[in-house]
Amino acid sequence: MNDDARGRIVQINISTGGVPKHPIAEGVITAAGLAGDKQKERLFHGGPTRALCLWGIELIEALAAEGHPILAGSAGENITTRGLPWSGMIPGARLRLGDMVTIEITDYAKPCKKNARWFHDGNFNRMNQKRHAGTSRVYARVLTPGTVRPGDAITWL
Repeated sequence: MNDDARGRIVQINISTGGVPKHPIAEGVITAAGLAGDKQKERLFHGGPTRALCLWGIELIEALAAEGHPILAGSAGENITTRGLPWSGMIPGARLRLGDMVTIEITDYAKPCKKNARWFHDGNFNRMNQKRHAGTSRVYARVLTPGTVRPGDAITWL
């Protein structure tokens, strides 16, 4: 991606475990992830290579337009983005969130049955990279920690 491809942080989301995650005004990001955020299923979520989960609001809005009762944070993403070409969100891609946080995309998030409630037909595989390429949430490792807020720029590195 080039430096002209910029996005924004729409929402920062945490939970005490599980979904949905709820918005917060400011997020402190460490190598372990977003401060205050917990995951119930540590075998599949969290850890240094899955410290953050990101998803584009454009994908969420497209699903909602199809009649699915999904909102930002519903599916468990920590960072809801706007304006990024999601086709570029592939393992190895690096981004800067705000002024200092840098991350590297490590993998596509596997769909979880706990997200079935956000789909009118229960088909949580609508977020499956293998079945619907370009619609998956992505995981990232944190390379440089820091603080982010909604409205902060996201820049490709």
